[in-house]
Amino acid sequence: MQPFALLKVGGWRCLLDFSQQMVMISRIQSNLRNMKRIRCPKCDEAILFDETQYEPGRSLVFECPECHKQFKLRIPMPKPVEEEVEEEAPVLGWLTVIENAFHFKQVLPLYWGDNVVGRGVKGTKANTPIKTVDPSVDTTHCIVNVREKKNGELVFTVRDAPSNTGTFVHNTLVGLKEQVRLESGDIITIGATTMIFSTELEEEA
Repeated sequence: MQPFALLKVGGWRCLLDFSQQMVMISRIQSNLRNMKRIRCPKCDEAILFDETQYEPGRSLVFECPECHKQFKLRIPMPKPVEEEVEEEAPVLGWLTVIENAFHFKQVLPLYWGDNVVGRGVKGTKANTPIKTVDPSVDTTHCIVNVREKKNGELVFTVRDAPSNTGTFVHNTLVGLKEQVRLESGDIITIGATTMIFSTELEEEA
């Protein structure tokens, strides 16, 4: 036989079986979690109320059941969710694309790791795309890598992706699986496109 509990509700007494007891306890616990405790500013009597039943920013008037003092309380506004701001990666160098019949002049920033240079098309894997219609530039043509030595010195190298027309540094073909170290002012040619590598961005006059 299930245990019963005697509950007094509004002057009426009723018997609750075990399952009904658990439902009632769950509801009471849920209500208690929403209850907020405030104190009377005069007699310090504790007063409980459910602030979830009121709109944020609304002012409520309470009357203390002990000393009957009336006082106001404003329901606090919810705190805005702070979005995490990602720090911008530092620009370590630049590739200046020289204007020709296929495209306008462009300045491409270089970051840590592999900077994949290629013709900018939809779905390209190049993270350093060139806006060009030069058909001799592959969508992933060459890769400029930036790393740091133990002494803090930055090292820039270029290698072919590989591409169909090759990558040239000062008109010298970069060999298969070869990495050529770059110095500021070096000229890189891919297809009919010429780029100048630099570690300092020159201001236009």
